[in-house]
Amino acid sequence: MLTAHTAHHADVVIIGAGIAGLSAAHRLIGAGVDVSVLEAAPHVGGRMATQEVDGFLLDDLAPLLSSGYPDLSGTPGLRGLALRNFAPGVLVHSGGRRYSAGDVRSARGALKAVRSRSSAPKAPWGGTVEQARLGAWLARLAATPANRILARPDRPALSALSARGLPPRTVDGFLRPLLSALLGDPALSTSSRCADLTLRSYARGGLCVPAGGAATLPRLLAAALPPGTVRTGVHVTAADISSVRTKEHGELGCRSLLLATGAGAAAELLPGLRAPGFHPVTVLHHTAPVPPPTGSRLVLDADRSGPVAHTAVMSAVDPSRAPRGRSLITSTVLGPPPADLDRTVRAHLARLYGTPTHDWELLTAHHDPEAVPAMPPPHDLRRPVRVLDGLYVCGDHRDTSTVQGALHSGRRAASAILADLGVRQGPEDGTALPAAA
Repeated sequence: MLTAHTAHHADVVIIGAGIAGLSAAHRLIGAGVDVSVLEAAPHVGGRMATQEVDGFLLDDLAPLLSSGYPDLSGTPGLRGLALRNFAPGVLVHSGGRRYSAGDVRSARGALKAVRSRSSAPKAPWGGTVEQARLGAWLARLAATPANRILARPDRPALSALSARGLPPRTVDGFLRPLLSALLGDPALSTSSRCADLTLRSYARGGLCVPAGGAATLPRLLAAALPPGTVRTGVHVTAADISSVRTKEHGELGCRSLLLATGAGAAAELLPGLRAPGFHPVTVLHHTAPVPPPTGSRLVLDADRSGPVAHTAVMSAVDPSRAPRGRSLITSTVLGPPPADLDRTVRAHLARLYGTPTHDWELLTAHHDPEAVPAMPPPHDLRRPVRVLDGLYVCGDHRDTSTVQGALHSGRRAASAILADLGVRQGPEDGTALPAAA
């Protein structure tokens, strides 16, 4: 029989109120388990944070999502999540020009994109035949079962793409900059299995962001939990399987402990847990008197001619992120940021958008040296979430370094806990889970 929840005891204590921990809490509570979620920060969400500055909603890390992520629609608490889609296709900057990729997620879409710009210069990723091949390849990838992708040999993503039968210019002119943006990895040293699953989600759903900022996603998850489940501003000083010691509330008893913090914090609380390397990310938010005329499409730099990997007029994608009549341009720098960050980035943005940027105002810049856990091959996309009976760990560092990976990891951890507690699991909580993407 499970123990009744009190202020100083819960069946399961979850340390960390990021989306992995909150996803796990939903699964556990849905199965009748008492849960307490402890978060050191004054807010939920971890790296999925959004700051409000003068009416602008500014993401710390500005993650790109895909509406093809299965756990965005399958996680309890997220069924009311509103997603704002980028316009189909992307704009690729190469050789001083911007080229529209159109919607190349199918051969038909690729051909339509080519015909719509038949009088324009040939795109850097190729002409009609190459673009049709790219569309057909992405369509096949979208239809490939996840288990088949997981069975493929694992190697660095860039070298694997080069061996897929696609022309080098298609890889360099389109797939490399797109995957770098999705994975936060400019060198594409990421596991090819992770890269294929990420491209598969893109081909299935396209690009999107949560309406109102990235923090909307964890806030929805937390708000849908029973009152009192999540406690913020609680600092854990020590933890083991049966108890958690906190600075503010003393000792809390539990039957199981789930570490749902970032990889670095988890390794500090659990000595011996291997922490991965990380890809640093810097996100800058500017406002401009006149927004660039790119609409709601993502702009990629295929030439790597400056620090910005990708950028977008975010107020065109999600108007709620900027005050009425104001524009918001969000740009992402992958890797170490340049010394003179704002000036160097604005100079690069002037080339990417083809417009002067001297009068753009920097609203904020956020740098995170541990933004994206690295996933070099061989990478186990189903790294164990059970350390031992009663002790578990979840997060994007246990699956893939994406929002889908974090949600899926929490789901796997909850399933393992329920199995060890002897709690019967329904279809929603079973162990036959879709692979992370």
